Amino acid sequence: SILLTANLTEFTIDWPILLYSPDKGTIKPILIFSSENALPFKGHKIIKIKNKNLNIDFIFFVLLYLIKLMYPDIDKNKIKKGLYIVSTPIGNLGDITLRALEVLKSSDFILCEDTRVSGKLLSHYKISTKLISNHKFNEKKNINKILSILKSEKIVSLISDAGTPTISDPGNILIKKCIENNLDVFSIPGPSAVSSAVSISGFTDRYYFHGFLPEKKTQIEKDFKNISKINSSIVFFISSKKINKIINLLKKYFIGREIVICREITKLYEEHIRNLVDNLKEFEKEMKGEITVIISKK
Repeated sequence: SILLTANLTEFTIDWPILLYSPDKGTIKPILIFSSENALPFKGHKIIKIKNKNLNIDFIFFVLLYLIKLMYPDIDKNKIKKGLYIVSTPIGNLGDITLRALEVLKSSDFILCEDTRVSGKLLSHYKISTKLISNHKFNEKKNINKILSILKSEKIVSLISDAGTPTISDPGNILIKKCIENNLDVFSIPGPSAVSSAVSISGFTDRYYFHGFLPEKKTQIEKDFKNISKINSSIVFFISSKKINKIINLLKKYFIGREIVICREITKLYEEHIRNLVDNLKEFEKEMKGEITVIISKK
């Protein structure tokens, strides 16, 4: 049998990475192994375990635990080198996945649209990986730098301000260049305003996603004329400040169809406005935030 002794020392765990990692916080006591014949330590509680299989399993996990503490970078060896497209919450910070946290923690660099926005998320989860600003105005300029980093066998994650990167967000240019250079690109799935909105719409799951509507009203009308011919659910993004400007166009091209206007998805004041397109009226109060609109099939 094995004698386990526990002293009163306490220590703080900075961050759990994998399932076998310790939980964040102060842990006490530390377990110390000794032989059955070891002298008891004064003031320490001694636990005797007779089950040999339990002994072996317990020793294995404690040793794994200690190795993790001594070599914090060991988990990086479990993650392949390359570019990771990591989905992040679209409003509720609790919606991030365990795998996303693991990859972000293990990354050498994180590419993000706005370091201030992403910094809040990463700070919340105690992730201190170096950030590189990468948005639609500088992504072309960043390409060579990022490719050089990836070619040096580093782990690089790409995140957007919210949701899944490259879905109406920067990233496609970099991914195409990675493919051209035979660099690995991996997806870390998670939150998406598109799938979230479609899932609660009650419409067919066959849908066309149009992304953000263009700025000019003439171009919006041209797009509506084309996509109104598609016999599936139609999804698009629009700023809440512009929703009233497209009401008449919606009634012109999507008459007879149902519509769901989703606002603040996953946030405290989440709202789903359901109506027939024919009955739509301009909103009296100005909405806030980005809006996801779903229109039913014909």
